[in-house]
Amino acid sequence: MAPAVDREGYWGPPTSTLEWCEENYAVSYYIAEFWNTVSNLIFILPPIYGAIQTYKDGLEKRYLAAYLCLTAVGLGSWCFHMTLKYEMQLLDELPMIYSCCVFVYCLYECFKYKNTVNYPLLFLLITYSVVVSIVYLNLKEPVFHQVMYGTLVSIIVLRSVYIVLWVYPWLRGLGYTSLTVFLMGFFLWNVDNIFCDKLRALREKMPPVVGAVTQFHAWWHILTGLGSYLHILLSLYTRTLFLKHRPKVK
Repeated sequence: MAPAVDREGYWGPPTSTLEWCEENYAVSYYIAEFWNTVSNLIFILPPIYGAIQTYKDGLEKRYLAAYLCLTAVGLGSWCFHMTLKYEMQLLDELPMIYSCCVFVYCLYECFKYKNTVNYPLLFLLITYSVVVSIVYLNLKEPVFHQVMYGTLVSIIVLRSVYIVLWVYPWLRGLGYTSLTVFLMGFFLWNVDNIFCDKLRALREKMPPVVGAVTQFHAWWHILTGLGSYLHILLSLYTRTLFLKHRPKVK
């Protein structure tokens, strides 16, 4: 997909296996997809703040890892959309797998009495990450990555729903907000893919600033970044509540 509205830019022709609906180099000669790039700030700034607070509060290191992994996703996605180079695409997509594995680990370790390492689960998640990475590097098929990512997200959603329905119902507001925001982003991601030609034609008739609102892949970043940040808070609050109300050992 390379319509006439796409322009040449600083990073040269795209080499990535994916291109999105935003017109290339339409805003800046140095940034291939401007709005898809800057929207990644939601993945970078709030998680950095969360990581700093986690460190200051002396919380378990896995939550620090969760925030830093989310930041890594944002940085990788920034580089990918800025350049549309295949190497940068990997910096975006593979950290998505790794960060979800960290989220899974955090969720399944919420109800441990001690801050111990679950080696079987850790081994399983590392193996999953390595296998997905090796297969994807050789296959170079975006659908494979999307399915593997979606599998992890489904596990996270099911575990989160279990927590807010049967363990800590008072966290339903946070849990459902996180899920709803994420699903809204996923919906707009699909709209951006399916109706790209119509969206591009619509943007040609609109002022640039107004047309930017129709950059739905950028909205996918904003909404999923926010949803992921709220999910880490849900996991962290679940762990905090468990430690606060656990039975005292005499």
